[in-house]
Amino acid sequence: MQVDTPAGDEPVALYDAAGSVVGVAPRGLVYRDGLWHGTTGVLVRSGDGERVYLHRRTPDKLIFPSMYDCWAGGVIGPGESPRDAAARELAEELGVPGTAPLQPVERFAYDDGVLRCHMFTYEVRWDGPLHHQPEEIVWGAWVTLDELRSRLADPRRWPFVPDGRVGIERWLAAPDGDLRG
Repeated sequence: MQVDTPAGDEPVALYDAAGSVVGVAPRGLVYRDGLWHGTTGVLVRSGDGERVYLHRRTPDKLIFPSMYDCWAGGVIGPGESPRDAAARELAEELGVPGTAPLQPVERFAYDDGVLRCHMFTYEVRWDGPLHHQPEEIVWGAWVTLDELRSRLADPRRWPFVPDGRVGIERWLAAPDGDLRG
């Protein structure tokens, strides 16, 4: 039997500033105290690579409510690999099965003085159905890369999740979206 844990009590893998796993803490404490932790993000692209899936978070999210993001993802749980966490989050948030092949993009540290995380990013090509998890997403649509750039350029109308914004700006600035080196 699975018992639902309130969002603030969910256990999260703690990382140090250098990126090593060092422990576990409840999500609410991680956010309140600005503790380093691990997160994942999966950029969902159409099979032809011309579009990405953009979504808006629910207004009751613990952090960044009602903001836009193009990464499906979340925190890494204790003992969970970044890839497994990414596949889990992608299935939970958008209904994309774990059999969809995730391609690693990059890992980067994000620290705005309040939120501190090591973000492990992936990309998946997907033309199948998408199913929003109602507790996570209130709206979503496919947008072209030009439309995405336009929305990123208008933060008053299209406020993006800050770490997600950094991740997609890095991805868009890389040749052919390839940050793997």
